[in-house]
Amino acid sequence: MQTDASCTAGPGKEPLPEIAQAIDGMRVSLSESAARHITRYLSRRGKGVGVRLGVKTTGCSGLAYKIEFADEVAPEDIVFEQQGVKILVDPKSLPYIDGTELDFVREGLNEGFKFNNPNERDRCGCGESFRI
Repeated sequence: MQTDASCTAGPGKEPLPEIAQAIDGMRVSLSESAARHITRYLSRRGKGVGVRLGVKTTGCSGLAYKIEFADEVAPEDIVFEQQGVKILVDPKSLPYIDGTELDFVREGLNEGFKFNNPNERDRCGCGESFRI
């Protein structure tokens, strides 16, 4: 477990009591490569507070990952901070991505984020969706 990780709910607030109990022990983390990429991108962009992760219902297997750069922290966001980067997660998505490490990988000519989710049980053939 990394010592520089922390979690709060909402913008700059302490964890909300009901959320704090639900998320106790849950976490999402970043690889060094992902943290470097996000920091570099936000710096070039000139704005943003971090990256927002979540899941949506779609595809053959049922769920797909969502990722976007976030300009502000929403009141409902659960905020994990690691390696100086904020990871924002909506409370409904957290149970599906609990324990996930977000990595940034280069494979041949392709590069992108990769979700290393220990809860993932199955993935569709095209790689678009997954099942817990």
